[in-house]
Amino acid sequence: MKELIDIITERRSTRKFTDQPIEQEKLDLILKAALMAPSSKRCTPWHFVVVEDANDLQAISESRQMGSAFVSGAKMAIVVLAEEEKSDVWVEDASIAASYIQLMAESLGLGSCWVQVRNRKNNDGETTENVLKKLLNIPDGLRAECVIALGHKGEEKAPFDQSKLKLDRIHRGKF
Repeated sequence: MKELIDIITERRSTRKFTDQPIEQEKLDLILKAALMAPSSKRCTPWHFVVVEDANDLQAISESRQMGSAFVSGAKMAIVVLAEEEKSDVWVEDASIAASYIQLMAESLGLGSCWVQVRNRKNNDGETTENVLKKLLNIPDGLRAECVIALGHKGEEKAPFDQSKLKLDRIHRGKF
């Protein structure tokens, strides 16, 4: 079993995926990890939509002006949503759950990449969130934070170079 620091060091954004399907056991672990993510006052405001249909993945890849085209090559994507009325920090809660998805994917040898949804628009000026709501029948009251593209890695990237850590950004006691 890998140590968490190794998973964090090795996790890089993957934008090229193979055609190999994601095993159900791995998807189950990824989703369990997301459900175990911490949330404010343990209100668990998040919801997750697993998208595997190639046409829907293509539509998601076109839901932003730029930075999402690679989603069409993923085997699946998980749309991370949250109930805005349930938590005033739904953005943070959803972001933590999305990070758990990415870390679990890496621990299982899968690649992932975050696609920001909130505050983004498509080429027609429609919000990415509205595009996803229509595409995936997302009910009112749920807000979309991001999409996590997932698949077996179709590219290899070097682990994070720890010599580039900006240690001067760490302050102890006071700034």
